Amino acid sequence: RRVLFRSLAKMEPKTLVLLDIYENGVYDIQQELKIQYGNKLDLQVEICSITNNMALNKVFKLYKPNIVIMAAAHKHVPLMEHNVIEAVDNNVFGTLNTVLMAEKWGVDRVHMVSTDKAVNPTNVMGATKRMCEMICMSHASLNGHTTFSATRFGNVLGSAGSVIPLFKKQIANGGPITLTDKRIIRYFMTIPEASQLVLHSAAIAENGQLMVLDMGQPVKIYDLAVNMIDMAGFRPNI
Repeated sequence: RRVLFRSLAKMEPKTLVLLDIYENGVYDIQQELKIQYGNKLDLQVEICSITNNMALNKVFKLYKPNIVIMAAAHKHVPLMEHNVIEAVDNNVFGTLNTVLMAEKWGVDRVHMVSTDKAVNPTNVMGATKRMCEMICMSHASLNGHTTFSATRFGNVLGSAGSVIPLFKKQIANGGPITLTDKRIIRYFMTIPEASQLVLHSAAIAENGQLMVLDMGQPVKIYDLAVNMIDMAGFRPNI
């Protein structure tokens, strides 16, 4: 989300509101943007859970945003398998709250950041994100004032949900690398690429449109793990 915030700041918005539940992360980017832009950027930070309707309503009422980029979600697949209720509450109902609030306060556009795991989902996280997409698309069909759209992409290198930092730690500790399934494939891109493409797709998407980024060729996670072990100077499968 930090790179997304940086990209938005460069667009010289009238007001940029950063809403997050994790205060440490949003505080860091707040300080960074203050140093870079000073008084040139009207930057506001709100600490709020999207599952908290009263707090969310207060933020929308205060700022009345024109555009909402929704990137809030629990993203770690194994943790969401173990915490299904929290995954559904945060991802699904949090998205629904945001969508309803956007309609209530006359937001012009809502763009949701989705994932390739929502395609024929095989895990709880992917299933909840698919439900989020369906919520946005169903509200787009109401033909109200607010335009709803979404962008779906794969694994972002270096992001909080990326598998590569985990593999690096496991290799550094002597292994083993843990895989959910040897058949899993993923698409990869860098954080700046993902950020720019999300914003570009948000700008051109029509109401009810689900954008799928061209992320090149898919990579088998098993092959990625084997290559990383080999590059670290170890022999895989030993």
